Amino acid sequence: MTPQEFQNAIQADDAQLARLQIYADLLLKWQAKINLVGADTLPDLWSRHMLDSAQLAPHIPLGAKVADLGSGAGFPGLVLAILRDDLDVHLVESDQRKCAFLREVNRETQAGASVHSARIEALPPLHADVVTSRALASLDKLLEFADIHRLSTGKCLFPKGKRWAEELTQAQKAWKMAALKHPSRTEPAGRVLELLEIKRV
Repeated sequence: MTPQEFQNAIQADDAQLARLQIYADLLLKWQAKINLVGADTLPDLWSRHMLDSAQLAPHIPLGAKVADLGSGAGFPGLVLAILRDDLDVHLVESDQRKCAFLREVNRETQAGASVHSARIEALPPLHADVVTSRALASLDKLLEFADIHRLSTGKCLFPKGKRWAEELTQAQKAWKMAALKHPSRTEPAGRVLELLEIKRV
């Protein structure tokens, strides 16, 4: 996928695309020094990382506070902050070097996100409307993490791969929730799980 194909796919404007291009360039530069994403995913950066993150945007309410847990290289949190200026995005990452990268991208793209250099469970509750996370942990573990930082009325948005159904079944042993299963735009066998009305069993 080219940047232009990405732009057409999500109807991004030229200014948003330019900011995401800065992000992509910085990622390639920093990747040479620290491992931000799997090296084999770099040739398809615009689909595997940018589009995979951007597909969450339509499911986030206007003006929401978003907690992105285990942000790593900033997917999906930084992409969402660039595409949605109305959001209050908080990136939570314990790796100091990744936090340095997140801060540079945040500054260079004027994304307006807040970067928290801390372990998820050690950070004071963020009271987020929406919790996101990508490629961090199994669904039951993600819900435990999210429980710390989510408003009781808040929801979770998690892109999941082909084992999403198995993970959901496992998580439902400890959690009661309404689960909307949106088709993934980047992985045919995957789903974007939108979890609402979440309560411990």
